[in-house]
Amino acid sequence: MKQRVIGDTSVSAIGLGGMPMSIEGRPDERRSVATIHAALEAGVTLIDTADAYHLAAHDEVGHNEELIAKAVRQYSGDTSAVLIATKGGHLRPEAGAWAQNGDPAYLKEAAKASAQRLGVDAIGLYQFHRPDPAVPYADSVGALAELLDEGVIRMAGISNATVDQIREANEVLGGRLASVQNRFSPVFRSSEAELELCDEMGIAFLPWSPLGGIGGAADLGTTAEEFAILARERDVTPQVIALAWELAKSDVVVPIPGASRPQSILDSVTAATVKLRPEEVDRLDASRPDQAA
Repeated sequence: MKQRVIGDTSVSAIGLGGMPMSIEGRPDERRSVATIHAALEAGVTLIDTADAYHLAAHDEVGHNEELIAKAVRQYSGDTSAVLIATKGGHLRPEAGAWAQNGDPAYLKEAAKASAQRLGVDAIGLYQFHRPDPAVPYADSVGALAELLDEGVIRMAGISNATVDQIREANEVLGGRLASVQNRFSPVFRSSEAELELCDEMGIAFLPWSPLGGIGGAADLGTTAEEFAILARERDVTPQVIALAWELAKSDVVVPIPGASRPQSILDSVTAATVKLRPEEVDRLDASRPDQAA
């Protein structure tokens, strides 16, 4: 598995997003564990989760964190290089609703609760999940700075951030911003400017929903026609071409495709072996699927 870098840590070029294993429509635990083990066996060393990845019920908070921690513990191979990244500040108070809580005191307690669920002394990468309009952004990120200083987390990141927020977060963190996790895929390119800034600053960029999300990944070959055409030329799936394209955008990019089946993540990891030619990247860059934003 080819490697990329987040902060001071080397990780697999393709990560695993855990969200589909814990929200509505999730599989049984046995299949989820098999999916995580398949990823580990294939060389995946970055697993992304969040305390908000759960069904809309208060007693479910942290479901995905606990699931991933359990699966990693049960894996028979060496997991010393595995980086589990989690997030806080986003909540699911009820069905169909999401909310934010960027209060610094809340974020610090949420991080400590996540560390306990993950069974670690310090979280490898902790990310502020989504800006809270009710709280100054610098105050929320300041909580991450304190968590770094206190040793509760090893690295700090932000998610769903703008260019200005990336700059502000890095300043608040004293140059210690390790990652930015934004939505980015063939059909959603609004974070192109943020990706370019991360490339300039040497900050890892982790595209979430890199294949179009739970509802769109399977239809990627239909919604992104040029990706499907190139996939046929290369004898791979459109999903692999999408991930290879993202990897080709910059060395700071580490896609985290979600999966709830072993075969899905095993297909995704093959993207790390697909080297797109410059003219192929240009073709994909120039294509603008109808859903592109």
